[in-house]
Amino acid sequence: QVQLVESGGDLVQAGGSLRLSCAASGSIFSLGSVSWYRQAPGKQREWVATAAKGGYRIYADSVKGRFRISRDNAKNTVYLQMNSLEPEDTAVYLCYALIATRTDTDNLDEYWGQGTQVTVSS
Repeated sequence: QVQLVESGGDLVQAGGSLRLSCAASGSIFSLGSVSWYRQAPGKQREWVATAAKGGYRIYADSVKGRFRISRDNAKNTVYLQMNSLEPEDTAVYLCYALIATRTDTDNLDEYWGQGTQVTVSS
């Protein structure tokens, strides 16, 4: 059993910063690429950023230069540092990971967290 748990969401004023965490736990053999998505009320889920296991990072244009994704492989944790927040960043932020478990080390399965709410006031 593998779990992804996000934390760090909060209410913040425009221009402020937050750091989100996504911690993977359970029977993990290998943590593959990890991504952050977000979903605002009435909108489709939107990809935000991805951190590959080898260090490659990529960002959506809407957050490039403001958000930074990083990972601590020893802790199976991925972070999203969000700076210069805008009201348009208000959403539930979800973590998505590809993980190989100890019972199936040859395959990567998909996992989603439950999300953490980020609200940016103007």
